[in-house]
Amino acid sequence: MKLKIGFVAVLAALLSSQAGAESLHEAVQKTIKENPDLQSFKDDRLATEEQIGQARAAFFPTIDLQGGYGFEQSDNPTTRTRISGYGSNKLGTVTYDRAESSIQLRQMLFDGLATPNEVHRTKAATNAKAYLVYSQSEYRALEAVQAYLEVLKSEELARIAQENLNAHLSSNDQITMRSQQGVGKRADIDQSTARVSRAESNLRNAEGNLKDAQTHYLKVIGALPGKLEMPQHPNGKLPKNIDEAVELAVANHPQLKSANADIDEAHYQHETAKAPFMPRVDFESGTTYNNNLDGIPGKNEDVTAMVRVRYNLLNGGKDLARRKQTAHQIAQAKDIRDNTYRQVVQNMRESWVAYITRQSQLELNKQYWEHSIKAKEAYQQQFNIGQRTLLDLLDTTNEMFTAESNYVNSQYEELLAAYRILAAGAHLNSYLGVALPEESKPLQD
Repeated sequence: MKLKIGFVAVLAALLSSQAGAESLHEAVQKTIKENPDLQSFKDDRLATEEQIGQARAAFFPTIDLQGGYGFEQSDNPTTRTRISGYGSNKLGTVTYDRAESSIQLRQMLFDGLATPNEVHRTKAATNAKAYLVYSQSEYRALEAVQAYLEVLKSEELARIAQENLNAHLSSNDQITMRSQQGVGKRADIDQSTARVSRAESNLRNAEGNLKDAQTHYLKVIGALPGKLEMPQHPNGKLPKNIDEAVELAVANHPQLKSANADIDEAHYQHETAKAPFMPRVDFESGTTYNNNLDGIPGKNEDVTAMVRVRYNLLNGGKDLARRKQTAHQIAQAKDIRDNTYRQVVQNMRESWVAYITRQSQLELNKQYWEHSIKAKEAYQQQFNIGQRTLLDLLDTTNEMFTAESNYVNSQYEELLAAYRILAAGAHLNSYLGVALPEESKPLQD
């Protein structure tokens, strides 16, 4: 048992030492830097960028080297004219050691603009991925904010539950004392003890919720929470009204920018599909060195420098079908962009409505809590002089506990709703001063 206790203590100390995030800025920055899901988007963006180099490679020459050595047996009109000689027999079949070597250079001069359009397409694809990294950074930041606030809220609710239990224990002591003095009744003690049990159950539930919040914090941010700081309210950075909020979201949202980049990619892909309808021109140069070819002994050397034109006249309709396919893909990309626009507007409007609703609920719950405190104080005084029953006192104690819990919940829900507006407008990381990944930056022309 001692070993188990010691192991648990060491484990707790190690986990506590890993809790490096103290402020909301630090927690979100850690999330942006280390979150595995976001890392996947960053890697995808980097992989897509490498396609640009692959597309650009067609601008440069290609050089191929080839070599071979073996033997060759030949029987052709040339060998059959020989009756005898080295490597031949009377039937005209000859066998020689054969050697081959060549080096060829090819430089594309014109390919129907396929290469420049492919370069533009891969750049647009890279920018689309970059904007996705930006968008995911905002989403992960909001997720981290939610986990951070959930821990703070759960700690506050656990404190309130503990105070509620303490209040019930105090009332129970008073009732027990009155009963021992012959003033109270046995039923009052049973009633009070039952309320104490319920208050203790509420505390255990609050403690369990706190542990769940800490576990979720570990999942999102990557470390157990330490002593967290209460963040400031961002109300000074919020839009003035819902129309301004929607306008800002539409103007700056990375998801819309990603969708527009997808349209650019589809457009350049459509342009690339025109290339097969035009001739291709290449400069080709090379040299070959062969020995004992086709039954003829001796060296064969060639040096060439040619401009070659290739023009496909018939391809079974494949190229035309490809053009039609890419045209439909442009239309599809525009449809996705239009749907993304609606989602951005919807998300911002819902975030704004949620914030306004939470604000009104916060004020009402604050009034509810303040009045419950006054009622509790009055009931306590009246109970002490016999004007209120035990049930009245216990009911108002529970009422105050419920009111304060609702108020705390409203505080954090309203604060989260404010941060959600920033995230819906893609300004959350900027407000928190969090550095975005380099992979979130689009390519410069």
